[in-house]
Amino acid sequence: MMRPGVKQYVVTRSLYSEESFLEEHDKVYRHRKTMLDHIKQYFTCDAKRAKNAALSLLPVIGWMKMYRIKEWLLSDIVSGISTGLVAVLQGLAYCLLASLPPWYGLFSAFFPVVIYFFLGTSRHISVGPFPVLCLMIGSVVTRLVPDEGPPANITGFEGLTRDEQRVLVASSVTFLAGIMQLAMGVMQVGFVVMYLSDTLVSGFTTAAAVHILVSQLKFVLGLQVQGISGPLAIIYTLEIIFNKITSTNVCDVVISLVIMVVVFIVKELNDRFKSKLPVPIPIEVIMTVIACGVSYAFDFKTRYGIDVVGHIPKGYESPMAPNLHIFQETTVEAFPMAIVGFAVAFSVAKVYSVKHDYTIDGNQELIAFGVSNIFGASFKSFAASTALSRSAVQESTGGKTQIAGLLSAIIVMIVTLAIGFLLEPLPKSVLGAVVIVNLKGMLMQFRDIPYLWRRDKPDCVVWLGTCIASILLGLDLGLAAGLGVELISVVLRTQFPRCSVLANIKGTDIYKDRKDYVDIYEPEGVKIFRIPSPIFFANIEFFRSKLVEAVGFNPLRVLRKRNKALRMIRKLLKKGDLQWTSKGFLNMSCGPLKESEDESNMEELDLPTDFKDLPSRIDWNAELPANIVVPRVDTHSLILDFAAVSFLDISALKGLKTLLKELIRVEVEVYIVACDPYILEKLHNCCFFDDEVQPSMFFLTLHDAMLHILEKHPESTEKKPDYDKIITTVTVHNPGGSLRSRDRNAPDQKRSSNLNEKMIISGRKH
Repeated sequence: MMRPGVKQYVVTRSLYSEESFLEEHDKVYRHRKTMLDHIKQYFTCDAKRAKNAALSLLPVIGWMKMYRIKEWLLSDIVSGISTGLVAVLQGLAYCLLASLPPWYGLFSAFFPVVIYFFLGTSRHISVGPFPVLCLMIGSVVTRLVPDEGPPANITGFEGLTRDEQRVLVASSVTFLAGIMQLAMGVMQVGFVVMYLSDTLVSGFTTAAAVHILVSQLKFVLGLQVQGISGPLAIIYTLEIIFNKITSTNVCDVVISLVIMVVVFIVKELNDRFKSKLPVPIPIEVIMTVIACGVSYAFDFKTRYGIDVVGHIPKGYESPMAPNLHIFQETTVEAFPMAIVGFAVAFSVAKVYSVKHDYTIDGNQELIAFGVSNIFGASFKSFAASTALSRSAVQESTGGKTQIAGLLSAIIVMIVTLAIGFLLEPLPKSVLGAVVIVNLKGMLMQFRDIPYLWRRDKPDCVVWLGTCIASILLGLDLGLAAGLGVELISVVLRTQFPRCSVLANIKGTDIYKDRKDYVDIYEPEGVKIFRIPSPIFFANIEFFRSKLVEAVGFNPLRVLRKRNKALRMIRKLLKKGDLQWTSKGFLNMSCGPLKESEDESNMEELDLPTDFKDLPSRIDWNAELPANIVVPRVDTHSLILDFAAVSFLDISALKGLKTLLKELIRVEVEVYIVACDPYILEKLHNCCFFDDEVQPSMFFLTLHDAMLHILEKHPESTEKKPDYDKIITTVTVHNPGGSLRSRDRNAPDQKRSSNLNEKMIISGRKH
């Protein structure tokens, strides 16, 4: 009974199988391009395509043409100056993570920014040092050029100081990572970043934050701790720090605590009052200037023995070619650097592109960062990406385009060429404190764990697996382990999907999981099975086992039992122990009859049951003669809902065909509904159909198949007293007659051979 005021929709159409639908509705023929066509198109060039290629390779042309000088220039200038001051400080600080002299961080905050200005598609990210990348570079640097002991046997190290050797390693591995990024961009494989889920990146960056925190403890505590790389490096580093904790420099600790407390408080105020502040307070820069002045005035280096930045050379150094021997030693580390650097930058760029309504190109971003790193490495800078805090400063201070980024690079250049000497007395503990404070955002990601556990446990496992592996094994191996855990979780979800048995929601054409609803209807002898995933080699057996569980019998076992029973009946008829009468089989033997244990010709038991030499067909659900027992099959129709099946591979096709044949041979009619057209086409191309498995089993919708079954087996509704509440009405047109309604369970009404069946679907819409 419909509730008053409830909206309804009524659709009248023919009942369709896939074949009947194609007979009535013509499909549009679409020419499908071959691989050769795609290759020809890729290498075809005309004036329009050349213009588009030039614009895509130089995105600066596109946004410069629409640059609003009066509205945007002042904002970009303010943003550029603010970002430049932060870039100077972060360049010096993050360089410590890479185990390099601090001033090389200024190179990384300049050269990549200039190249990205011309080639990048994001207008808001600030390119330069990124702490995670710096730490990854630092692990390579300390592996090849350790703090203590001789460096690795690398051609080209001869005659170089330890710092020069480290710079050569960092620039060479950056050059190699840039080549990898450029190659991926040219080959249009920017989609690889899609395999790094937000959960994986969150777990990885959290682990990186832990590594960064530990690496900065030596500066905050004023200890001399050698750099360690490889698995469990963080454990060994902590062990050394705790062993030397009594040698802590109190002055460094006090300076670090003051800096961290003040910077933390002001950053919180910036966040709380960001709507009222025209520009965030550059507290890191202010505290750095104050610390630098106090250190110079009171001569902290001499009085308290603290470690300071020291001499900063003026100007830029001459270009340098990368070392090919280092390429061979660092290929394994360079690839995760290329991926992580691009993934983080692309993620941040995507956030700002959505916020400001413009598009970014992943492949072009790869090219931009690849060229930036190659160019920067030639001038002794190290791998660049984007720092989240620096990009936030550039965007929040009003930056509209990469002109702000270019101005920030000019600020860095001024410091490098003219006033770098003013930063020489700056304590390294100040830089370490600034780095630690900026880790707050990444460390707060630990709060994601309870949320993920409640919402999606497999994702939580990916987060924990990536984070723990990255902490213990190192960032490069940890990323690989995280990717492995992520892919395993995807495979397991696909390999073991949540299959379900559906039932009809009374009075509708809607079918839902029968476990979830009370007011449902299941016709006698009909099962509806749904698998919500692709079917392929890894889950075809799972699909089979779940289907057998749903229907309640194993079709192959039933088939073999039936063929064994037929073999025994023929044998008894031949001996005269069994005779056929008008009332059925008559047992003529006085003693008990035993089932034959003959297991020869087992292959014959898998063939369809053959009644050709018997006096009549056998009702397998009735009592059989000679105490023969065969499993009872109460299901006469099975509907497979393929609406969520996106593809089948060859192994799945073979397994599915075998299963369908087994079901058909035990007299179960199988119907497949809502099958994707491309899957149907593949079935035809792979010669899936034969005399037993036919295309007529495919129906357009689940309800079409159900109405077809109920028309074919009206007894399925006779045992249900509330059938009139269950299925939709079926109307029948008689030739030359009027339209009349017919109940499904009326046994005295027979279907005419020339009936044109119509279906009326009544649903509810709230």
